[in-house]
Amino acid sequence: MTFYEVTFYVLAVVALLSAILVITCRNPVHSAIFLVLTLLSVALIFLQLQAEFMAAVQIIVYIGGIMVLFLFVIMLVNLDVAVRQAPYNRQRWIAGFAALVLLAEFALFIYRGRDWAKLPPAAAEAVQPNTELIGRALFQSYILPFEVASLLLLVAMVGAVLMAKKR
Repeated sequence: MTFYEVTFYVLAVVALLSAILVITCRNPVHSAIFLVLTLLSVALIFLQLQAEFMAAVQIIVYIGGIMVLFLFVIMLVNLDVAVRQAPYNRQRWIAGFAALVLLAEFALFIYRGRDWAKLPPAAAEAVQPNTELIGRALFQSYILPFEVASLLLLVAMVGAVLMAKKR
């Protein structure tokens, strides 16, 4: 095994274990921290695949922005009331069925082997620097939706700050 394979498997195991801990932790702050660890390991996998833009977006947007909002909401919500309420567990059968279907898909993939889901290799001229192409498309073709999305995020952030100041 090469160094890249070992690091990929280590990062994949860290991502899976921390994702499981996100779901199983009872403390919401601990769950949010494990979610940050999951997102960070996915960003490192993107870096290993030479998708620098995706790794940067993963870190800046998800870890930097979304997780701050999650922690902000966790701190604003009255957790004492939420802990005392009875959990809503009517979806156990649906979750169990979905887990069985996913397990069957994994078993089929392992049974059929690696060549079953193999994609044809991309031509050498089709591979171009992804960050430059994404930047050009974002700031030339899609500048209006990009600016509208940034304006919506700014309004949401200002609204969250104003809601927090009222309390």
